[in-house]
Amino acid sequence: MTPASDTGGAVEIDGRTLRVTNLDKVLYPATGTTKAEVITYFLAVAPLLLRDVRDRPVTRKRWPHGVGSDPFFEKNLPKGTPEWVPRVTLHHTGARSGRGARDMDYPLVDERATLAWLAQSGALELHAPQWRVDRDTGEALPADRVVVDLDPGAPAGLAECAVIALDVRDMLAAHGLEVMAVTSGSKGMHLYAAIPAGSSRGGEAIERAGSTAEYARALALALEKHRPELVVSSMSKDLRPGKVLVDWSQNNPAKTTIVPWSLRGGPRPTAATPVSWTDVEAGVLSHRTMAEAMEAAAREP
Repeated sequence: MTPASDTGGAVEIDGRTLRVTNLDKVLYPATGTTKAEVITYFLAVAPLLLRDVRDRPVTRKRWPHGVGSDPFFEKNLPKGTPEWVPRVTLHHTGARSGRGARDMDYPLVDERATLAWLAQSGALELHAPQWRVDRDTGEALPADRVVVDLDPGAPAGLAECAVIALDVRDMLAAHGLEVMAVTSGSKGMHLYAAIPAGSSRGGEAIERAGSTAEYARALALALEKHRPELVVSSMSKDLRPGKVLVDWSQNNPAKTTIVPWSLRGGPRPTAATPVSWTDVEAGVLSHRTMAEAMEAAAREP
């Protein structure tokens, strides 16, 4: 990406023309990280991020003036969105928000240029549901994965999450499900298990539970029973200090989770990144910085 000037201009990315502005704007004051560096990061991790987020409608959390200012969530595509950005229209009943029924256009992020456009807009965090859309019909498909969100309450942290992550891996392996571990870049971990297509032990276990949300809820309750000193399945804040909340609710179709390889909007630029089970078993975990995430992405096949 080579704009006409250090501050911005028109750039071409894989045949798409994008106008970038204020490239020298500092988005993370604590580290002096600029918008240009953020765009460079998203382009560097694009092959991995796009693989996971393809066909998932993306909700953005934006900090157009940097993390020192208040962010906002954005679902509907704003005016001025490049016409080449793929999109899908989803109907919202308004039952949860109380804002009334309406249709909203979400971006489908499957190109490097779309990632660069999102970064240009200050969308540091990308969030997606556990289901994809049918490109031909625009309809939401059944969930294709289960996610378990491990959210530690201080003084618990990643070390405690690692213990629970190993339990989750073993429990889901008993149902034929393979788990990917991701440090969230914020506090805890996310554990993803793809639901195999067709008849499978994992699919049958989820079907018996009734839904991915109920399956994850049953898992959370089993973990709480197995490690009552460390695990809590209730959202009650009074129960959470020193324990790990196993948040099963991220499997609700209306909920979204931070996309692996997305940045986080904390004081410093960290990223949600997959980690090896060898590191989880050793308890060698940390929330990778933007630079560390780029290095890790370069090592991925």
